[in-house]
Amino acid sequence: MFPSVAFRPVRLLAICAVLTAVVVIAAATAGPYIMFGVFFGVGLALGLLNAVLVQRSVESITAGDHPLKRKMALNSATRLLVITAIGLTIAILFRPLGLGVLFGLALFQVLLVLSTALPVWKKIRTGDDDAADVTTAPGAAGSADEAPKD
Repeated sequence: MFPSVAFRPVRLLAICAVLTAVVVIAAATAGPYIMFGVFFGVGLALGLLNAVLVQRSVESITAGDHPLKRKMALNSATRLLVITAIGLTIAILFRPLGLGVLFGLALFQVLLVLSTALPVWKKIRTGDDDAADVTTAPGAAGSADEAPKD
């Protein structure tokens, strides 16, 4: 059982907006590097887009009667290929400032792990089993409509 607060895209969007503003201001005061901050924000946005697409694909694939690992793997590989291609294209076309996209993508992954793991860790530490704070996704362990395991 995991807390329902494990993934909050609106909170991540707010954090990304604040980080982008901070990096743009810092880059602008450091000299003519304001575009690094803009590209950093683009990287954060690409990371957020990826996270939302992951959530949607997991929900749609696990909603089926017999979710396939192959379908999930193909979906993930395609999505990561496209996001990586976009990030690298921007980084190469607008180098050196375009590298901000890659820094933004990398930092978003750290933010995603922290914003997802900390509430779960806090929930496990407190040992609180309040049903109002937890959700069981369809197809998750213990649900009545669970698909048989192979």
